[in-house]
Amino acid sequence: MPERTVVLGSAQGLHARPAKIFVQEAARRPVPVFIRVGDRAPVPAGGLLGVLSLGAGPGAEVILSAEGEGADAVLDELAALLARDLDAEPDTAPDADPGAAAGAAP
Repeated sequence: MPERTVVLGSAQGLHARPAKIFVQEAARRPVPVFIRVGDRAPVPAGGLLGVLSLGAGPGAEVILSAEGEGADAVLDELAALLARDLDAEPDTAPDADPGAAAGAAP
């Protein structure tokens, strides 16, 4: 099973916001993806609670693994995502409601 090791680029580590972005991207991939920190057991990358349970802080090294056709390309894409500062990027989540953020009534 191919793996990629990546140092988290988000200044606060893999907390709620960057984890949400990562999980949504991982869940869209056509192959199962797993993430782990150190020698801890891997968790599915498409599950927010599992990813948050890793407690990956600023500068942590995480290991991504995937299996199936296209796994290498998927790992490259997700590793590049985690290497960025996801705290500095706008929330592009498909379920984000811009009106709710502005306090607008439905």
